[in-house]
Amino acid sequence: MCIHQLNLLAASNNLPISNFLGKQHPIEAHHLSSICDIMEKAMVNGDTCIIRCILVVFQVVFKFFFSPQTERNRDIVRRSGLLLWQLLMAPRDQICSEIQKEVCLAISSGLNILYPGEAEINNLLKLVLTEGERNSGLSQLRDVILTNLAEQLQNNRFGSEDDDHYRLNDELLHYILKIVVRESCVLITKCQTVSKDDFQRLLSTVPAASSCLRYLMAVQNHLLSNTILIKPDDNDDSDSSLQGETLKVQELKTSILSLATQILTGCDEVLEMLQQVTTALINSDISDREQRLKGLEQITKATMLGHLLPVLLTSLMHPNLQTLTMADALMPQLVQLVLYTSQTALLLKTQSPVFSELNSSPNCAPEQKGKQLPDERMLEEKEEPGFLTGLKIPAPWAAGKTVETVHPVRDNYKFKETVHIPGARCLYLRFDNRCSSQYDYDKLVIYAGPSTNSRKVAEYGGNTLGYGSRSVLGTGWPKDLVKVEGDTVTFSFEMRSGREHNTPDKAMWGFACTVRAQESSEDVSGGLPFLVDLALGLSVLACSMLRILYNGPEITKDEETCQELLRSKLLLRCQWQVEANGVISPALTPSPSPLPLTIEEDREFTYPSDVLVPPVGHYFDLPRIRLPPGIMIKLREISGRARPQFRPSIK
Repeated sequence: MCIHQLNLLAASNNLPISNFLGKQHPIEAHHLSSICDIMEKAMVNGDTCIIRCILVVFQVVFKFFFSPQTERNRDIVRRSGLLLWQLLMAPRDQICSEIQKEVCLAISSGLNILYPGEAEINNLLKLVLTEGERNSGLSQLRDVILTNLAEQLQNNRFGSEDDDHYRLNDELLHYILKIVVRESCVLITKCQTVSKDDFQRLLSTVPAASSCLRYLMAVQNHLLSNTILIKPDDNDDSDSSLQGETLKVQELKTSILSLATQILTGCDEVLEMLQQVTTALINSDISDREQRLKGLEQITKATMLGHLLPVLLTSLMHPNLQTLTMADALMPQLVQLVLYTSQTALLLKTQSPVFSELNSSPNCAPEQKGKQLPDERMLEEKEEPGFLTGLKIPAPWAAGKTVETVHPVRDNYKFKETVHIPGARCLYLRFDNRCSSQYDYDKLVIYAGPSTNSRKVAEYGGNTLGYGSRSVLGTGWPKDLVKVEGDTVTFSFEMRSGREHNTPDKAMWGFACTVRAQESSEDVSGGLPFLVDLALGLSVLACSMLRILYNGPEITKDEETCQELLRSKLLLRCQWQVEANGVISPALTPSPSPLPLTIEEDREFTYPSDVLVPPVGHYFDLPRIRLPPGIMIKLREISGRARPQFRPSIK
């Protein structure tokens, strides 16, 4: 269908046809009315070909050529909407799946025209989210709308004009999250309930994400990326601009906290279901139990545990989100998730062959199974095997760090890079066999340290291809490993000669080198099991949040300004009370053991033990502070008042 191809081309904003269609004048109401007449006649006659054509016409018209400004246009829009809904809600035996798909695309294309108000769109989305499981047409419409909203949301910055349109309210997000949780639980349950052939087909379809899950991923990525990457406008340093950026950041963090709380709650429910299914599979006697347990982890990656949780955990470790509010709100859920993931990872690990060999051998006689080696008895007495027992956590540098120039190098090209692997005793360098430069003085110099002032290790340059210098520097580019002592190496390459006209690219390829901390590369293809990795990530985030809770609120600017006053011994000796409005002020009531009338500066002060009731006097209306003798002497000298002398009373 030519018009269908036109619609697909128009959907791309980068093609000239999109700009051309966007500049066309809107069609008049009677033209759309004629289209509706054709649709009604085709529906009466059951002409599926014409119905599909008119549905594609609706998509193009709604997207580019119609604007419901007048009352007549709005009447035609309502008529079009009724026709579309009549087709959408038709029984499955009266409408084919292709027509149903075109109806959903037409409604999605004209969403803002058919439902001009925000309340109307929210009501539509609430309908498809709550009733989608009972009706295939509503379910397909839900998927199309959420997919389009997810694509649009990924292309919009937070706070833009279209942001509120593509990012749904909290009530609708809650409905979407409930659907995602239900889909995840159903997917995990299938690992136990479906047949062997259906389970293999299920493994071939994952980790495809549903439309609801894709929309949640788009919302989460939209909020997290804008929070982490948000930068103030350097050209506008006014107070209003700074205040606006601060409000935007606070709004972002509030939205992230609300979304993170809901996602962690949903993950809690999915992990509980995962633990139940894992336990049921372990205790079952089905023939393909081992294959199902292995595939269970792959199925888990297709749920919200694999699509949402890892990104959320990684983003919450960013300094912009390491706040006391986040830690206080998310800590209980994180602890619960750590327990679920570690317990489930241990259940799956106990079924692995490696773990089974460590505990028992299937060929052992029954009387030998009760015997334990001394090392095993010691392990059982000292510690209980956990989900990390026997697992090797891959080092971040196990795969190596690749350092390379552009290929080929150009005239006056300079390159410098430093590689640092903390804790490494020495570094091993392996060069690509294509390394070459035009002349031997177009060379690479390697330094054992963080700069070019460090100790020089080696230098390489030239080529053996018969171009340029037709020779190499020294013994040539190394074919074996190059060992550099220490944990840091610096590469410095400079192209000093100009390229000759007959020099091919292979003679000016430059260099490429892989830096590792081990002489032989480790096996990094497997990595950690997914649930083990997830449990470690949750544990790290929980420890980070626990540290924030332990440290408490950050020091405010007022506290920094008043540090000298807060450290004052005079203020520390004062008795303080908290008033009703939260203000701290000196206490005006006497303490149970009041200060005496006279402070003796020449000896250490002690509270009198025989004074139970304070004497009457106005001196207890103010807090009493014991001053050091030196300060008291200075005060008496300045005031000119001598130390009071009390005469004993004569009875």
